[in-house]
Amino acid sequence: MIKKAILPVAGLGTRFLPASKSIPKEMVTVVDRPAIEYVVKEAVAAGIEQIILVTHSSKASIENYFDRNFELETTLELKKKFDLLAEISDIIPSHVSVVSVRQPQPLGLGHAVLCAKDIVGDDDFAVLLPDVLVKASNTQHNDLAKMIQRFNQSQAAQIMVEAVADDLVDQYGIVDVTTAPREGESVLMRGIIEKPALGTAPSNLSVVGRYILPAEIMQLLAQTPKGAGNEIQLTDAIALLQNAQPVEAYRMQGQTFDCGSKLGYLKAVLHYGVEHPKLGAEFKELIQELKL
Repeated sequence: MIKKAILPVAGLGTRFLPASKSIPKEMVTVVDRPAIEYVVKEAVAAGIEQIILVTHSSKASIENYFDRNFELETTLELKKKFDLLAEISDIIPSHVSVVSVRQPQPLGLGHAVLCAKDIVGDDDFAVLLPDVLVKASNTQHNDLAKMIQRFNQSQAAQIMVEAVADDLVDQYGIVDVTTAPREGESVLMRGIIEKPALGTAPSNLSVVGRYILPAEIMQLLAQTPKGAGNEIQLTDAIALLQNAQPVEAYRMQGQTFDCGSKLGYLKAVLHYGVEHPKLGAEFKELIQELKL
């Protein structure tokens, strides 16, 4: 069973400057809570019980957010602000733990995952990139839960993908698949091509930033040489994994928002804002008043 999830949060967030100069990009709020909380709740909803933050010295506020704040909780209780107390007390369920490990050097996503090796141990695990929010469709289980279910059935690593416009394939990692899967299904993957030139892409299915990986990939990451950008790339280790066992592409049903980019962040605020249980109705009215 997949019970551990790695969230690499050590990046400097250069796409979100100047805000990320002093605020971790993962802590920028989407409506009324930091973006990373949505990612953690996505993992918890899929059955994850341990969140492993691969972090950096400048990201202490992320660890603090998921920790208890006794002074604040006591103040809210004394002032009888029980609704607010419940909101900060229920960020994660009591059975879910959040631990952290430092990435000492910015050596790539593969290296960030490898930094969690001692915590993961011999367990299979998930990787969620916190830049990307995945908003679930109106189904019983979110996409990550379905990836875990498929992994349990097939024992094949799962890579989440979504369809993008053909004229945008050169901006993404694109998977090479035997046949295009339907939404909510997985198919055998032959490889990943990083930012292929227009007209050369094997499909229009781009990697989203959600992975279910076997424990064996940690040994492969330890052997993976530096690749693009002089960094240890997770995709290179996945390519090595494919030499020994099958890897599948899972086509998501939900909707993604790239909160690492400013426009993607604004889209997320709009979509999550109109569905907010307390603010949604007034927010919709505000948008209609603007008449943009």
